Amino acid sequence: MKLVDVGYGNRINSDRIVAVIGADSAPAKRVVSAAKDKNMAIDATCGKKTKTVIVMDSGHIVMSAKNSDSIEI
Repeated sequence: MKLVDVGYGNRINSDRIVAVIGADSAPAKRVVSAAKDKNMAIDATCGKKTKTVIVMDSGHIVMSAKNSDSIEI
């Protein structure tokens, strides 16, 4: 199991990542909104602007303040 740093000391299991997408697109915003409605959203931004949305195989959505380029899988 390899843990990936998503910012501010938060880490997720890289084996469970399905997609890493930018948060500025309309589809990403819809995915985040739907996940919040289902209580499946995990906010790892510590109050900062969301730059990256990470989709997990469990259906959870992880929001990160790190750029998608700086997340090393």
